[in-house]
Order: sequence, then C-alpha cells, then structure tokens
Amino acid sequence: MKKKALFMCVAVAAMLVSCGGKRGGMPNFGDNEYPVVTVSTQSSESQTSYPATIKGIQDVEIRPKATGFITRICVKEGQSVGAGQLLFVIDNETYQAQVRQAQASVNTATAQCNTAKLTYDNSQQLFDNKVIGDFELQSAKNAYESARAGLAQAKAALASAKESLSFCYVKSPASGVVGMIPYKVGALVSGQSPQPLTTVSNINTMEVYFSVTEKDLLELTKIAGSANAAINQFPPVQLQLADGTIYNHSGKVVKMSGVIDAATGTVQMIAQFSNPEKLLKSGGSGSIIVPRNNNFAIVVPQSTVVEVQNKKFMYILGANNKVKYTEITVAPQDDGKNYVVTSGLKTGDKYVTNGITKLTDGMEIKPITPERYQQKISEQAKEMTAGDIVGSMKN
Repeated sequence: MKKKALFMCVAVAAMLVSCGGKRGGMPNFGDNEYPVVTVSTQSSESQTSYPATIKGIQDVEIRPKATGFITRICVKEGQSVGAGQLLFVIDNETYQAQVRQAQASVNTATAQCNTAKLTYDNSQQLFDNKVIGDFELQSAKNAYESARAGLAQAKAALASAKESLSFCYVKSPASGVVGMIPYKVGALVSGQSPQPLTTVSNINTMEVYFSVTEKDLLELTKIAGSANAAINQFPPVQLQLADGTIYNHSGKVVKMSGVIDAATGTVQMIAQFSNPEKLLKSGGSGSIIVPRNNNFAIVVPQSTVVEVQNKKFMYILGANNKVKYTEITVAPQDDGKNYVVTSGLKTGDKYVTNGITKLTDGMEIKPITPERYQQKISEQAKEMTAGDIVGSMKN
C-alpha cells in the first residue's frame, strides 16, 4: 500500500508539473501566486538554412562553330578531360576541299608573284641602262606589287580555310568533367543548335549559389561596416546535400551580387567549397547552413509565450506587481523549445513562466520563485485525496 501511495503521489506531482508547464494553466493554489523569472542574457547558437544551387567553378558550354554531321565522339559523359583535348569530330570533307583549293590559289599567286618580280628586276636593269623609260619601270613595279597583294590575299584565304577546318575538331577549352552529351554520331549540328554538344565543368572547386533577404544583408552590412567587410567576416558555412547529409567540407562566402532582385527582395551570394572527392556535381541542389552565435541573447521558453495572429506576447511584471501584456519579437529560427527575443524584452525585466492563460493585462499577482512554485506543487500533490486525483484526471 505504501508503494502504491508513493507511486500515486509521484504521478500526481508529475501531472501537476506537466499541467503547469503547458500554456493550459497552473495548479490552483488559491493565493494568486505565480512563478516569475528575471531576464538575463546567455550564449545562443542557432543556424539559418537557405536553398542553394551547386555549380562548377567553371562551366563551359561546348558549341560548334562549324556546321555538319558528327562523325566521331571522342569522350564519354563524366570523363575528366584536359584543356585542348579532342571532344568531337564534325564531317570535314567540304572544309578539307576548301583548304586544298586555297592552297592551290596560294601556289598560283606565288608563281605569279615570282614572275612579276623577275619582270620588275629585268625592267630595273633596262632602266639603269637607259633602255626603257620611267613608264615601263613603273608598270613592272605595279605588276609586282599587285602580284604580292594577290599572294597575301591567297594566303589569308588559306588561313581562313584551315581555321574553318579546325572548327570541325571540337576541343575542350578548359580542364574539367564532361557533362551530358545530347547528340549522337550522325547528328547535324551547328552554332545555332538549341543544345550545346556538352558542358565541361571544373569541379575541383564548387560554387554554391544562395540568396539572403534584403533585411539580412542590411544587418550584416551595418555590423561589418561595408558589404566587402561583411563578406570577409562571414562565418564558414555548411552544405546540406539533397539526401539530408552534411557535406564534410566547410565553405567560404566569396562573392555577393551588387543588385537586389526586385521580384524576390533577395541578394544572391556565392560560397566556394573544395571538392577533392568529386562528390559534388554541377547542377546539383542543397541548402546552405549559416551558423549564428550570440553571446548576449535573451532566451525564453516557448511555454511562456502567447501567440495571437502571428504575434507573440508575454506577461511582464510591472509596478505594484501588476502584469503587463507585452508584445515581443523573436528570431525566425528556434530549437522548438526556446525563443531568442530580439525586441520587447530587456535584461532585468521579470516575466511570468506558468499559468499565463489565467492572467489578464493589469492583473495583480503575488510573484514567487520557480523553486517555491515547484515546492507548492509537491505540497499540493501530497494533500490531494484519491477523489481529487480522479477529478483532476477527468479535467
């Protein structure tokens, strides 16, 4: 019997504490006593997450300059390539013919230039011997100059034909990893094709794009003094991957857009992450987690706060032990148990912790300490009869 009585007392005490800890109320002590706590500051750690998009530090779209059918694909999707490595070959018979034709024109122009030079040199000798006059010499010189110009033009055409031929051999402009290859051998491609041949991404370092609100940006800038200083003082950030895991390398915010998006009211920021294991892929998604540490935070239990139409209120103890129904604002992030108060409450204020649903604005109370509150709960539990217990459970 003693064990049952002891068990019942413990159960009742637990029930009373539970009831007192909820917003639903407080044990009826009958003497208008409410527990009150004095506000003090403490260290607070929180974090904010932002949706993010992952890209390689250099994503290069590979598009052909030549028009033709793909005759060879030299790489595979996901393959690592170096700068200058051959990726695709486009049908080049026509371009080779143009090169041969241009080379023939160069040969012809060279021969004509050589003949014109011999004629000019011979005319120069005849002029020196006074066999011919100025007109004949000048005519030979003009013919030679025209032949030289024709040769230069032919060489330029040859260089252009060779460059056009080189466009049929599509090479990687940078080192990286080959992305999706939407075209197959035999596909007709050109510079106006809707999709690039592929994308080469440098994924040794990844850039993660996320956006912060204008309010957050202003707060950071005011604290740091300038936007550049805010970036330099930005704490290391974490990347939460699509599967919910945290990437094992921290990142650093390195860049920030100078323009606020009028449609969303946000500013884009870029954090860089090293990618030695090649786990991150360009085009992926995740969330950037920004830690926030506050050594002078005012933290209150959520059970002491009344929420009305997205607004939050607390009962603050005022003069003559009268409570004041006071609106507060809190940080948008919380741990599910406590709020970090940003305004409406200051160090030294006193607030009611339990029984807040029984209070009204301006009501006079008798403040007691939380320890005395718990003691009275235990005393009341011991005094309750079995009928009282059953009645309390029904209520």
